Amino acid sequence: MATKMILDCDTGVDDTMAIMYAAIHPDIELLAVGTVWGNVEVELGTRNTLRVLDMVGRTDVPVARGAAGPLLGGETEFAYHVHGHDGQGNAGDNEPVRAAESTTAAQQIIDIVRQHPGEVWLVPIGPLTNIATALALDPELPKLVAGVSLMGGSAAAPGNVSFVAEANIWHDAEAAQAVFAAQWPIIMAGLDVTMKLLITPQHREQMLAGGPAGQYMGQIIDFYGEFYRDMVFGEWQCATHDSIAVAAAAGHLDVRLAPVVNVEVDTTGGPGHGQTLVDLRGKYRGFPEQEGAHTTVLLDVADGIVDDIVDLITDFQGA
Repeated sequence: MATKMILDCDTGVDDTMAIMYAAIHPDIELLAVGTVWGNVEVELGTRNTLRVLDMVGRTDVPVARGAAGPLLGGETEFAYHVHGHDGQGNAGDNEPVRAAESTTAAQQIIDIVRQHPGEVWLVPIGPLTNIATALALDPELPKLVAGVSLMGGSAAAPGNVSFVAEANIWHDAEAAQAVFAAQWPIIMAGLDVTMKLLITPQHREQMLAGGPAGQYMGQIIDFYGEFYRDMVFGEWQCATHDSIAVAAAAGHLDVRLAPVVNVEVDTTGGPGHGQTLVDLRGKYRGFPEQEGAHTTVLLDVADGIVDDIVDLITDFQGA
């Protein structure tokens, strides 16, 4: 039985891979996509999302525009230096796209989840503003979803926008705290695993030799890999990031260590702002049960999932 899923994206390069993965995998029923600010402005992210879905023949998947900034207001910062001026590695196209839905991303979540109570995984792979907004609009939401599988945070790995903070959480720490505090099952696919699951030059060449979706992905990921080469790894390779949250929700990961622990988010505005405070104190006793814990934190995952994702996108020849 296919996993019903709603994605919530700030569509840059790694989001594009995640959208393709969710849209074409036979075991995933992609019901809708919401867009949010983050990697790029929400208008551009919406356009990119529509283009990618159209490219893989999924014009049936509704896309709703979401938040343009943080839950409580304030400054917005984007990552064009990572994802290119178009959010597609400076290699996107100018093909026209269909219109987004007239509803908001938050309301779309509520409407679809209420149509499929207990069945839908929310998979936010950008800032958590839309998820927190939906939660505020419908406080019963935690009882109605299958779970939340998010790309964000870090338990023990260093941050990527500060010493300790990961970008999606840091962008809207107050929204993230609201999401982690709600009593629904959460899977946290953070930097502890996503920075180890890497796209290599061989993966890129494989995609470039594949079908239209693979070729597009291979083109747009070049700039992304150059950022990682220059700023992170010292050689061309890049983190898979967002697709891992999709794979986690769909049960596609070979998980080696993933304790269920308590997680809070630093919202103090100080040097730790945006850090996910993950209670790993049970590490030396095999992670005994923690009262009230409902977040499964991925700490060790087999790397074969990267090959699976690349193979799927490479081999896709169109709907």
